[in-house]
Amino acid sequence: MTSNELRRHLGVRDAVLLGLGSMIGAGVFAALAPAARAAGSGLLLGLAIAAVVAYCNATSSARLAAVYPSSGGTYVYGRERLGEFWGYLAGWGFVVGKTASCAAMALTVVTYAAPGLGQPWRSLLAVAVVAALTGVNYRGVRRSALATLVIVTVTLLVLAVAISAVAFAGPPRAGGLGAFTGTGVGGVLEAAGLLFFAFAGYARIATLGEEVRDPARTIPLAIPIALGLTLVVYAVLAVVLLLRLGPGQLGADADPIAAAVSASNWHWLTPVIRGGAALAALGSLLALVLGVSRTTLAMARDGHLPRFLASVHPRFGVPHRAEVAVGVVVSVLVCTTDLRGAIGFSSFAVLAYYTVANASALTLRRDFIGATGLAGCLVLAVSLPLASVVTGCCVLAAGAAAFAVRRVTRN
Repeated sequence: MTSNELRRHLGVRDAVLLGLGSMIGAGVFAALAPAARAAGSGLLLGLAIAAVVAYCNATSSARLAAVYPSSGGTYVYGRERLGEFWGYLAGWGFVVGKTASCAAMALTVVTYAAPGLGQPWRSLLAVAVVAALTGVNYRGVRRSALATLVIVTVTLLVLAVAISAVAFAGPPRAGGLGAFTGTGVGGVLEAAGLLFFAFAGYARIATLGEEVRDPARTIPLAIPIALGLTLVVYAVLAVVLLLRLGPGQLGADADPIAAAVSASNWHWLTPVIRGGAALAALGSLLALVLGVSRTTLAMARDGHLPRFLASVHPRFGVPHRAEVAVGVVVSVLVCTTDLRGAIGFSSFAVLAYYTVANASALTLRRDFIGATGLAGCLVLAVSLPLASVVTGCCVLAAGAAAFAVRRVTRN
């Protein structure tokens, strides 16, 4: 093993847990309320659309990861199947989008753990959270997997308690799902785009391709398992929340799970739910930093980012410089942006990333899954709020311009 190669430590269970930590942490506590606000009682239809697109993307990612089991995910797939520019654009979209996701999750931790905290203490606490999680990752990916196991276990227990409280501790307040109250097809598609942000955690499994044992078997197995388990949790929770709160209140509450529990006979559990939300966001942040740093490592190896970042720690076997760099950038973002802006921009960039993934997979096998994933990503991307679409296009264009300048200078 050379100084910039990673050791293969992760099995199927570890990979599944890292995916669960990303998806459940981001989706359950961050995406349901804005999605319900967009789609109303069409939330379940939006969830189904997001799940179909996510499944197509997961299948495309698994096929590609089996052929190219190295760190970098779609950055590598796009480069090998479509050309250097498309691989670079996917990597750029992933790094900037998921760096924004890291900031969103750090801010979510602070929002749930210390809801009454004002500035500048909120930003300082968010920076401390980022520093602590970066330190965990710096010590080695096996320790990160262990920390994620603990976080996912606690999060699922908290969600089980919340679902039980909402479903069984008293009759529904809203009288059922009610009539459709959304904004039509556009609202459902916007909700699907927001909920796709919550499903996107399986990307972390593919970007760890150089650190899993037997990647041709492990990655195609871990991705659908993690996605399927997450879908079950999302569907059950969405149904009980709609029954308890109704689509209107579900969309209006910043913390709908805690609001639903507080309206039940088990209202004394509300602080536990808030603590579980903060812990789930920590799990998501942990896996996000893992994925972003690995793609940063792959791009630095190829000269698309500073080569200084293409270094693996000789003792801990992690891309330590890339992880520290990501931690620094995220720390700056949590001091300069808000939660809604970070999530909107990240959703657009992630959908752009998977557009390249599906296009790459179609060069391996032209079938319905790849074509559906490609079309679905494009439709959901343009269905997001206009500000997110415009900002995302500008950032992708800036990355493309930087690539062109670098290529001219190199020649």
